[in-house]
Amino acid sequence: MTALASPSLASRSATTVALTVIAGTVMIPLDVTVVAVALAPLAREMDASLPVIQWVSTGYTLALASVIPAAAWAIRRYGARSVFLAAIALFTAGSALVATAWDAPSLIAFRVVQGFGGGFVMPAAMTLALRAAPVGDRGRVMSLLGLPILVGPVLGPPLGGWVLDSLSWRWIFLVNVPIGLVALWLGRRNLPAVPGDPSVPLDRAGLLLLAPAMALLVVGTSLAEGNLSDLRSVVPIGLGLVLLAGFVRHALTTAVPLLKVRLLGVRATGGGALLMVLFAGGYFSTLILVPLYFQVARGETATTTGLLMIPQAVLAGISIQVSGRLIDRVPPVRVISTGIALAVTGYGGFTLQLAADASYWSLVPFLMLGTTGAGATMLPTITLATRDLADVDIPSGSTMINVLNQLATSVTTAAVAVLLAGQLSARLPQLGDDGIGDLQRLSPAERLALAPDVSAAVQSAFWLPVAMMAGALLVALLVLRPRTAADLVTT
Repeated sequence: MTALASPSLASRSATTVALTVIAGTVMIPLDVTVVAVALAPLAREMDASLPVIQWVSTGYTLALASVIPAAAWAIRRYGARSVFLAAIALFTAGSALVATAWDAPSLIAFRVVQGFGGGFVMPAAMTLALRAAPVGDRGRVMSLLGLPILVGPVLGPPLGGWVLDSLSWRWIFLVNVPIGLVALWLGRRNLPAVPGDPSVPLDRAGLLLLAPAMALLVVGTSLAEGNLSDLRSVVPIGLGLVLLAGFVRHALTTAVPLLKVRLLGVRATGGGALLMVLFAGGYFSTLILVPLYFQVARGETATTTGLLMIPQAVLAGISIQVSGRLIDRVPPVRVISTGIALAVTGYGGFTLQLAADASYWSLVPFLMLGTTGAGATMLPTITLATRDLADVDIPSGSTMINVLNQLATSVTTAAVAVLLAGQLSARLPQLGDDGIGDLQRLSPAERLALAPDVSAAVQSAFWLPVAMMAGALLVALLVLRPRTAADLVTT
């Protein structure tokens, strides 16, 4: 009787852990997308230029990227529960401080505090969830954990639009405080207290290589502003790549590295990481282009744009749950390949139709198909890449996935911005150097006259994400083959 009940008990325990960490992780993707909608109002409120207020987002991302590399060590040293609770507490305190900001510098500084907390949240959450679940149940558990990652960015714009239209901008950040407090209470109550290992050494050389590399790459891509040949962008990106290469070499020759880069030699882990770089970079860049099309080319408000994206969030959430359960029962490559094929078809069909007068009844279903595919791809891939790792390797595996996702998203977003700026400059030479910013300053009637050219520019830029997703499909078919015994060996 006991033997039969054990799997069920373990499953319930893993579900409790997953739902508990979701209470904290939901704030992170929501916060990023809500703030993106609020940048223009914040610039007016703080009497700051848009380039200055952009550091509200850039400063947060910079802080987040800088601390992610240390997450694996912190989790092993202090325990995943302690790291998760401390990160949520810091993020919540940062949110309260941001809401009290009195000018642009204080707003940016407090956002950096948020970022320092946010960088530790997902690696610790993934470690807690993966360790709590039996290997055969990790797909289902990760599908729960993935809801905020995919659904949050879609729900952020309508939520941000509603808050800005109905309340003060300060509520965008204050809403995190009660959520954070509930997450802390649930975490202290439900998360397993696994002691850390004080003997785990910190790879200081690795940290001094990887943390600045992440920061420089984020800064470089943020400063691209439509032109990757600008020295302000080229220099930090170049230095970041040099430091990143130095870190990889160091990690391969060090007994106890900051991150176990050798894990990427395991087919499932390395192939899954490469697939995620291509697919996540492509998918998250669409979340910039789609709202731009609706708001700039079609003249919709932020709230209306968000409402048009709600069906995508619903289908993404359903898709995550179905695929997460399937991956524990059928060969993962079937689920992942099907998901990528749906995403390529959906976003490819959407791109083909992009025009100033395209019917929403035709466009939105293709977006829904695309997000359905994304839901069936990203979390199953993360699960495949990490579920067979030994417990001691899970912090490194989950942290590497987060590091690579952050880099892929930053680089692809910059590349899409460069393509879009180039297309706008070629089609609308009368615009200034600010491109999208100049368009948003035009009257509705003036934007309407330029809508066909703007739609064509967005369409051209959209082919990069679609191509990256198609590349991910090739990786799934060629690299994620059925596992052999050698693939189960972790280093």
